[in-house]
Amino acid sequence: MFFIFSKVLSFLMNLLLWVFAFLMIALFSKNVKRKRKFLLISIIILYVFSNSLLLNFVSWCWDIRESNMPAGKKYTCAIVLGGFSSEDGKGGGFFDAAADRFIQGVRLQKTGQVKYLLMTGGNGHLTPTSFREADWVKGQLREMQVPDSCVITEPKSRNTIENAAFSKQLLSQHKLKGPYLLVTSAFHMRRSLMIFKRQGIDVVAYPCNFYSRRFSVAAGDLLPDAGALAGWGTYIKEAIGYVVTVWFK
Repeated sequence: MFFIFSKVLSFLMNLLLWVFAFLMIALFSKNVKRKRKFLLISIIILYVFSNSLLLNFVSWCWDIRESNMPAGKKYTCAIVLGGFSSEDGKGGGFFDAAADRFIQGVRLQKTGQVKYLLMTGGNGHLTPTSFREADWVKGQLREMQVPDSCVITEPKSRNTIENAAFSKQLLSQHKLKGPYLLVTSAFHMRRSLMIFKRQGIDVVAYPCNFYSRRFSVAAGDLLPDAGALAGWGTYIKEAIGYVVTVWFK
């Protein structure tokens, strides 16, 4: 129920969907005042949410950019959240824009900062195929000469709540003691920490895949930017996920 509700809510909060709906109302409305009203609303939404400056500010306030892991400390396991690869339509997968999660996980294992990697991620689509992210990722780790004995896969989860629940079971089965490093994108870390800690999992933030490491202002940030519009979709999704998680606590 929670999974379906969050997917439907995310769809309904699609900015372009609302802009398109308002433009259609303006196009077909016979009332001149209503036509102008919805046309103006569409323009305002497009400008506000294609504004890089505002997005940078929200990112600066929301993202967790630093890890509080002590220098030189080693951990039993890094929990790497999925969402960094997609199905290629041929039974395999490919890395996408969040691939830094995978990169940092491998880096932690190769440098000896963690012994085990727990790769958690299944298929988060409403109508899933047979593709399971964690299973595909295990093959990629093998190609990078990360021993199978150091890799734990969790291919059933569909969202972050299930990431935490299933990871907790596997950590217990393998008798791995915390604290554990939690590896995910900086924009996703705030919600992930809340969910994992609610499950009683002792995790330390290890953010990556940064939207920005510092807050900066440039004249061009006030101009409409399609990339900013796409970025807003990410943060709106995170905000919805955070609120819904708190609501269903």
